[in-house]
Amino acid sequence: MGRTVAQTMHYAGAGWLIRNKRDREEGTLRMREALELKPGMVVCDLGSGNGYHSLPMAKEVAPEGKVLAVDIQPEMLEMLKERAAAQAVTNVECIVGEVHDPHLPEGSCDLILLVDVYHEFSHPEVMLKAIRKALKPDGKVVLVEFRAEDLSVPIKPEHKMSKAQIMKELEANGFALKRSFDELPWQHMMWFGKSE
Repeated sequence: MGRTVAQTMHYAGAGWLIRNKRDREEGTLRMREALELKPGMVVCDLGSGNGYHSLPMAKEVAPEGKVLAVDIQPEMLEMLKERAAAQAVTNVECIVGEVHDPHLPEGSCDLILLVDVYHEFSHPEVMLKAIRKALKPDGKVVLVEFRAEDLSVPIKPEHKMSKAQIMKELEANGFALKRSFDELPWQHMMWFGKSE
């Protein structure tokens, strides 16, 4: 759909995901506040990496809720499990996904969060179909992607997406935009639900 798919970040670079200045650069606390998570929710962190977002989200949805942390690199999930154990977080379920299947249970998720990962999907249409299937009827997908429209965002062009490109791909695959949050320093944040 007129876009180059970026290469997946390798687990050897996982330290960058939990760098000290990430919140200052990306406004990650503000981003998670905007999700308005509630105890009891089932949230998927799709492309979870080593759990930078998974662990704080798990604390917010505890005790009855849980986070499904999906990554295609088992090494990332092993790091996540070690970090969860160190923080005594027990409500994260790790799932090894595939490039064409996140292996999420059907109708299981209140919210599926994709932070800087959608642009790396080698099979976006197939993945969006699986994501749609995994959502509860009123569930939402939240895309957080570096702004391609903003040349000052210090990220390689292939790791950025424009709002127009996001809309083009999501609408073509059965999703409708529900809301946007435009207050993050570097990224778009967009909520999608199933279109009728």
